[in-house]
Amino acid sequence: MKSLVVIGIILLGLGALLFYLNDMAIDLRVIYGALSGIGIGLIIGGLVGYVSKGNAVKEAQLRNEFKQLQKEKAELEKQRVENNLNSGSL
Repeated sequence: MKSLVVIGIILLGLGALLFYLNDMAIDLRVIYGALSGIGIGLIIGGLVGYVSKGNAVKEAQLRNEFKQLQKEKAELEKQRVENNLNSGSL
């Protein structure tokens, strides 16, 4: 995702640089606009992807922690039942 943002910034900068440095003898506004548009799109796409990935990773981590807590709870209940049976039979 970070590489998309870097490539987008490079393309946006390249489009702006060519637009301002050219003496406009040849009408290349379409190319400048395309470079800038692709650059902006890649920047926005990279940022959205980065945020989405971060949220998905956090949710997966929470699910794993919840499963672990459920396993620990079941284990503790099993031990409590065994202790109750052992203390009752003595």
